[in-house]
Amino acid sequence: MTERVSIFITLLSLAALYWVVSTCHSLVVGVFSLYIFFFDEAAIADPLWGDPSLGSVNIAITSGYLVSDLLLLVLYWRAIGDKLFVIHHCTALYAYHFVLKDGVLVYIGNFRLIAELSSPFVNQRWFFETLKYPKFSKANVINGVLMTVVFFIVRIVVIPPFYHFVCSVYGTEPYVRLGLLRQCSWIGSCVVLDIMNVMWMIKITRGCIKVISLIRQEKARSHLQNGKLD
Repeated sequence: MTERVSIFITLLSLAALYWVVSTCHSLVVGVFSLYIFFFDEAAIADPLWGDPSLGSVNIAITSGYLVSDLLLLVLYWRAIGDKLFVIHHCTALYAYHFVLKDGVLVYIGNFRLIAELSSPFVNQRWFFETLKYPKFSKANVINGVLMTVVFFIVRIVVIPPFYHFVCSVYGTEPYVRLGLLRQCSWIGSCVVLDIMNVMWMIKITRGCIKVISLIRQEKARSHLQNGKLD
């Protein structure tokens, strides 16, 4: 019994460390990505071949995080393992190795990292679940709504303009210079990641709608009971 309690405490500590590191990583790379997207003139001027130092550092940080995260997922699979996370991390690492090795698509890679700004809200939901917060608590509901909105903005809204950009550079001289392998790797990895983002968005939206609907039903029931008492 004592051994089981000790293992449980260890797993909780590991999960807490995992979530804290994930949140810190997402905030750092998310803010850097926004800065590069809006203000890095060299990268904006040449989005396919521009190689801004901050952009490369940002992707290196993410690559290091993804590798360490994969190791944690494998070592502690029973506690935090998730097949979709493994697919996500491996796909992202495959794409980012071209960025770091060849110094290409740095601006594009950082644009994709804006999606990390949704992670703090996802992690906060895990914290609430671990701390046994009621699903209908004010903090949980507010975080759930914010998570849904931010996830939609940084992971779904950006999909159409991203592929519009891909179409706009297709066949241009900088695009041709990438070569077939890098072209297919860039577009293929983005398609895989976006399919996963859409799947997660559907799941998050359903959960959010369900909670809001239950809250409304509870309020209606309370009003009805109060009316009967009056």
